[in-house]
Amino acid sequence: MAPTRASVTDDPTGGAAEGPERVSAPRPVPGDPAAGAGRPSRQRQDARVSRRGVLLFLTLSVVWGIPYLLIKVSVVEVGPVVLVLARTAVGAAVLLPFALHRGALGAALRHWRAVLAYAAIEVMVPWFLLSDAEQHVSSSLAGLVIAATPLLGAALAWALTRERLGWARLAGLLTGLAGVALLLGLDLAAGADGLALAELVATAVFYAVGPVVVTRWLGSVPALGVNALALTAAALVYLPFALPRLPAAPPSTAALASLAVLGLVCTAGALLLFFALIAEVGPARALVITYVNPAVALALGVWLLDEPLTTGLLVGFPLVLAGSVLATWQRRPAPRQVDATV
Repeated sequence: MAPTRASVTDDPTGGAAEGPERVSAPRPVPGDPAAGAGRPSRQRQDARVSRRGVLLFLTLSVVWGIPYLLIKVSVVEVGPVVLVLARTAVGAAVLLPFALHRGALGAALRHWRAVLAYAAIEVMVPWFLLSDAEQHVSSSLAGLVIAATPLLGAALAWALTRERLGWARLAGLLTGLAGVALLLGLDLAAGADGLALAELVATAVFYAVGPVVVTRWLGSVPALGVNALALTAAALVYLPFALPRLPAAPPSTAALASLAVLGLVCTAGALLLFFALIAEVGPARALVITYVNPAVALALGVWLLDEPLTTGLLVGFPLVLAGSVLATWQRRPAPRQVDATV
């Protein structure tokens, strides 16, 4: 919720929304003249992306690139516990009506144990670790460490399935791990907080494990219902811990605005947009967003917060990015069934 994240087997945020309609990805391009005269060819489907798909992609690149900046601005005033409560409560308040209206909560409630496990692994623990870490490290560094999530996910998938790795994926794992080592090692040598760096790595690990829960126990459950229920559960868990930690003085306008945007735009709104992107371009293309938003986080941190552009960022990030792309590369992805209606 990284976006976050929820209920399609091969994407970190969970995939598509809900509803009875299910389509195979890639789907026909809206507006393609061939669409009304029979099914377009696979080559044509793979070659084109609609303007709506491009717009959704560009929007999400920003929306999922700014949480690190917003966390940095707000956590210094409200603390990580209150921040997570605000983010989950606002997100749940927005998603629950959608889920109820579309009848997506029933299946999620029937799998409540798996949903709670998913909520803990993908929301409750990593959102606290990320917020706590950003009290001590830059938002750009946080975003770039989280960029290793696809890399860790690929390594975890290999460990669980023992699937034979091709040379490209193996090279990607080794390149990405080298990038993570350089990113953390150079920044640690430059005086970065070691505990905060450990929290960021742990956050990326939790983000990588979350989709495993989805794949094994929630693959057939509407993602909208899973996310709405997970955010609600997280908010309820954090509520008793956050109330005694409410700031004595009202937070600044910047902090309150950051919390509102985190919940409304970067959590609830981003998930709805991501569901739409999955339906528009398919899960494989939608996952490319994972490689773009860390660069947005880096640019915003350096530009708006005057964060330093360290040697670790300059050397480690390109290796992490290249490694993640190679490690998750699928030469001929098989069509996946995804929930399509948003």
